[in-house]
Amino acid sequence: MEWTIRSSHKEKINRYTVTIDQVVVPNGEEKTFAYLDFAKGVCILPITEDAEIICLKQYRHALKSWQWELPAGAIDKADPTPLDTAKRELAEETGYQAEHWLELGSFYPSPGSTSEEIFLFAAAGLIPTEQKLESSEQIELHKLTMEELKTLIKIGEFKHGAGLAAVLRYKFITD
Repeated sequence: MEWTIRSSHKEKINRYTVTIDQVVVPNGEEKTFAYLDFAKGVCILPITEDAEIICLKQYRHALKSWQWELPAGAIDKADPTPLDTAKRELAEETGYQAEHWLELGSFYPSPGSTSEEIFLFAAAGLIPTEQKLESSEQIELHKLTMEELKTLIKIGEFKHGAGLAAVLRYKFITD
């Protein structure tokens, strides 16, 4: 059941690397596999003292629409750990820091087409600081109860994959 890579070609396009591998699969056939190789990321479920979830409404150009999301972002080389990235992204996108962090594990959002891994966290004990958005980020902050978030998920309004994974992991771990 061994896969053999005969050749591999990588092309960097903006923040993504497209990898094209010529692979010999276990039955001896040669196949071409292409996938996106880009930075690992984090997603945070921020929970207020009143048990509300801080959600984002963010404009996403690829979809040409506003999307409900949780704070998230790419792990920078300067960040020693995924938790350090989560702390930075929470502060930048929401203007909050958290006193308490719960690691919720990681997941692969689309292992058939990307190498991306996203680390999930819940954050509590939120302290207001200053939001520091990038020039291309348009973000509205909303505090929703878990029931309101659950409704958005059920009716298909909340479609953020990493956010869905964070909510699911949190519910499974804490219920």
